[in-house]
Amino acid sequence: MLRLVGLGKSYPGFRLRVSLEVEAGQTLALLGPSGSGKSTLLRLIAGLEAPEVGEIWLDGSEITFLAPEARRVGLVFQDYALFPHLSVWENIAFGLREARWDGASIRQRLTELLDLTHLGPHAQKRPHQLSGGERQRVALARALASRPRLLLLDEPLGALDLKLRNELLWELRAILRQTEVPTIVVTHDQSEAFVIADQVALLRNGAVVQTGSPEQLFRNPKNAWVAGFLGHRNLLSAQQSQQVGLPARPHLLPPEAITLGHGEEARVEERVFKGFVVGLELVWRGCRLYLEGPELGLRPGDTVQLQVDWSKVVVLEDGPGAEHTSLEAPRAH
Repeated sequence: MLRLVGLGKSYPGFRLRVSLEVEAGQTLALLGPSGSGKSTLLRLIAGLEAPEVGEIWLDGSEITFLAPEARRVGLVFQDYALFPHLSVWENIAFGLREARWDGASIRQRLTELLDLTHLGPHAQKRPHQLSGGERQRVALARALASRPRLLLLDEPLGALDLKLRNELLWELRAILRQTEVPTIVVTHDQSEAFVIADQVALLRNGAVVQTGSPEQLFRNPKNAWVAGFLGHRNLLSAQQSQQVGLPARPHLLPPEAITLGHGEEARVEERVFKGFVVGLELVWRGCRLYLEGPELGLRPGDTVQLQVDWSKVVVLEDGPGAEHTSLEAPRAH
């Protein structure tokens, strides 16, 4: 188990302060925009930078100021940092030889890792002979080779194109679940974090804004910033909330709260074809709402009936003590 207690580092114009826990066998995603402190936090945990305040505990022992090589932490960088002159086998075995593993143990461990990462057919190839996805798996196998107590992945899929990233996302998820090594994954991509991680910590300006399972974060965002960052579109300000009949505070209308086909009249303002779904921008009670779903044959200027399930509307925090609660249906306008 990893435990961070008030871990902090400051730079001109930036201050990081984080407390977090990662349970044994758990994958935690650090999610947030560029400049939020994700990679800095990873480097502090790995020992590549020294914190100004706070503590790092791993499996009950403090490692705050241990040298990186003494922490038994595996690290995968975005560019993979493979040795170009070494084969896949030699890249993975490098750390084990440095740690003076005997030949038989190295062969056994590499056989396990090549099978886990499906790299057996590529064992004698050099990095330049591999695809981006294969290089990513080599870097992961090398980080796992010495049986680390913790695995750190810094934007592991960031260098790949969209198609390959989507393919490897599920493969990486499967590998992490098989190894059961506690893992921290840094990403700015919500879908990546949700697929890979058991828990997500959302960072902004060097602080953790909200933590929880992917489903908890998506269904119960703490405030409008969290909801917007996670991709929600139907965010109502306090004034807009009053306009539709809700109390004067921010609210989120999640997709499951909105049904088309019956209810009050709404006007279609925009239609966007997105392949598997069609996006519709609607005006309802003077507010703009956005919905995605199957093709309904609606075009700008058309009208459609819209109904809101008020029990599914999420109250967003705009001050201390705000909570997510169910709502009474407001009066119709």
